[in-house]
Amino acid sequence: MPPAADPLVIGLDVGGSSTRAVVVSLTGEQLGSGVAGGGNPVSHGVEPAARQLRVALRAALAGLDPDRVRAGAIGLAGAGRLDADPAARAAYDHAWRDAGLRCRYAVHGDALVGYASATAVPDGTVLIAGTGAVAAQVHQVRLNRVADGHGWLLGDAGSGFWLGREAVRHTLAELDALPYPRPVPHRPPGVLAGLILHELLGPERVMPGAAPPERGLDPRQLDPRQLDPRQTVRRVIQTVTRRPPVELARLAPLVFQADHAGDPAAGALISSAAGLLVESVARIRPAGAVTPIVLGGGLLTPFPDPASAPAAGGPDTDRSPDAAPPAGGPLARVVGHLLTRRWPAAPLLAVGAESAGAIGAAWLAARTLPEVTDPVELHGRLLQY
Repeated sequence: MPPAADPLVIGLDVGGSSTRAVVVSLTGEQLGSGVAGGGNPVSHGVEPAARQLRVALRAALAGLDPDRVRAGAIGLAGAGRLDADPAARAAYDHAWRDAGLRCRYAVHGDALVGYASATAVPDGTVLIAGTGAVAAQVHQVRLNRVADGHGWLLGDAGSGFWLGREAVRHTLAELDALPYPRPVPHRPPGVLAGLILHELLGPERVMPGAAPPERGLDPRQLDPRQLDPRQTVRRVIQTVTRRPPVELARLAPLVFQADHAGDPAAGALISSAAGLLVESVARIRPAGAVTPIVLGGGLLTPFPDPASAPAAGGPDTDRSPDAAPPAGGPLARVVGHLLTRRWPAAPLLAVGAESAGAIGAAWLAARTLPEVTDPVELHGRLLQY
């Protein structure tokens, strides 16, 4: 343990679903951590978000003297909106003080924190794909140029939201193509459409390759291959439009599941998403650049060995619709392949453990202190490489 007087820093990775905080020493020791619910004020509102920030801070500081903390950093999607909203910034400031902290803190975009959680190289590129998607060029450990990250309505191409929306569009097109009023038994919707219908219309298990029974109906009274396609289309639209739009991102894993089962439509969506993500990178990264490319977000991590598994739509071992896709996912593999083809000399890195974002934020805070004379060495200690 370091002496009581040794300075500390605190880092937070604030997302829509969780908030993580870590306290570290300037020698690279992690002394405290805390986890709370989503703390993004855009997603959850100002006061609920500030409460979660406070919970994570207090948990991370348990048993520690807050006066030892010399600097802090917060990674937050849409960081610029926090600074532009006086009420949100005031709520964050209040939560910070309530946790006993008196030091300054900086707010960084999640792209910079994601980059810092994987490398200490000052220049490079980061691509994040989760619910949303953004690519950014980093120069001297600062965001320089940004592509996309424009939100579900105007951008986020290739994101979880994009995949979910396109999967529903594909399902509606499959239903539109069925003969009406009686679908022919030998032409049911494919695997992807079946999974989407099962998820949206009810918990009953769906026969592989068949449309599901509708919620509230006795399956014994309805042949799932004889669903009225027009009625099913209406119910799908009603179900989707009654929910917040970003919830479409929750359907993205079904695309991977369908691809793993061999549905070519799912493989095509994954290939399209990968192409869109890499095009975002190409808008801000020079051709021939050799600096690192960092991949982050739930759709791109953990990043698999490209040689260890087939590409989207390729052969696989267990191809049943219920089989889970391998770790890392087909999107990460296709993105990695496309990035390597465009920038063959660039190292591909990935954000590591769930706590890596908060540790990256802590490193960004630490490197501003005069006591830190070798930030690269400290980065290696914190991330244990």
